[in-house]
Amino acid sequence: MNFYVNQSIIIHNLRVGSITTSSVFQIGSTGTIKALSKFSNTGAFTEPARPLKARGQIISSTNS
Repeated sequence: MNFYVNQSIIIHNLRVGSITTSSVFQIGSTGTIKALSKFSNTGAFTEPARPLKARGQIISSTNS
């Protein structure tokens, strides 16, 4: 069974507070949203990060 949806969407102002890596932002209709996960080493790191010492610890990119 096929459904055809015609839409006309006018957005005058749109404010997005935050989007995380697992967020889905959609305007309009869709038949299927497929999950996609990619892992990239964009910082060219060569070794694992130091383990956290406390819950909620902030990790910085500088050595401290």
